[in-house]
Amino acid sequence: MNSNHHPHRRTVMRWGALAGLLAALPWTKAFAREENSMNVVCHIRYELDPFKRDQFEQYAKVWLTAIPQCGGALIGYFMPNEGTNFEAHALIGFDTLAAYEAYRAKLRTHPASKTNFEFAQREKFILREYRDFLRQVTA
Repeated sequence: MNSNHHPHRRTVMRWGALAGLLAALPWTKAFAREENSMNVVCHIRYELDPFKRDQFEQYAKVWLTAIPQCGGALIGYFMPNEGTNFEAHALIGFDTLAAYEAYRAKLRTHPASKTNFEFAQREKFILREYRDFLRQVTA
């Protein structure tokens, strides 16, 4: 069987853990589905320098206020606790992908976000960053 057609076991486990996390959070009220609205969640997966997790936590705390100020519905930032020590996640909700684009434009001019981006570039605690856009499965 060709392994290129099947996700790696860790990837499957990672997505399973994320699905469990999403199901356990009371965030669905924040994104009540409207008939003509496509609700999306931006999932950011960070690969961190494991020796600079404190700096990433400082970075994440800035986003707790900056993201809502720029129009994102922050579900949360999640740090490594047990197990893998180099991976963190963020979940941010938007009504539409267009709302996400407007949010990104606001981030570029928001003073705290500009400072935070510069902090991350200077300190190099984020090694890689991945973005996925998810939608909630509903009945």
